[in-house]
Amino acid sequence: MDIVRVQEEVFLLSEVIDELVQSDPSVGAVVSFLGIARDRNQGQTVHDLWLEHYPGMTESAIWGMVQQAKTRFDVLKVAVVHRVGKFKPTDPIVAVVVAGEHRTQAFDACQFVMDYLKIHAPFWKKEMTPGGAKWVDARVSDDAAAARWGLPPQS
Repeated sequence: MDIVRVQEEVFLLSEVIDELVQSDPSVGAVVSFLGIARDRNQGQTVHDLWLEHYPGMTESAIWGMVQQAKTRFDVLKVAVVHRVGKFKPTDPIVAVVVAGEHRTQAFDACQFVMDYLKIHAPFWKKEMTPGGAKWVDARVSDDAAAARWGLPPQS
């Protein structure tokens, strides 16, 4: 069964993997990505990070991404756990886990989902820096990563 959760609570990547795989003998590969808050962005120190979202809309968008990944890459299961709220550097923010029969499809699906999340999931990020709070704009590099999969640029 696929997993999509948007939550404030901390998660453990190992628990997400265990929940997704659950002793499924058809799984031959598990690929995971863990995104964590860092203390710098574009050369500036970041003390805190805030992520906001639209409940309901966010989960729906992520479910759509999961279904596209499963169709495109013929993988068995996908999990996306994304946190919202306030973060300090080193806090986990997002986990993407893909289970498939083979590693190539699982790697591709994991990267696809993460690239898709970066540009099309309805999250808004605000950083607290020594100069004050600032909303984080989209990056050209995120659009370029998504374009490789044939995804439209950020709207």
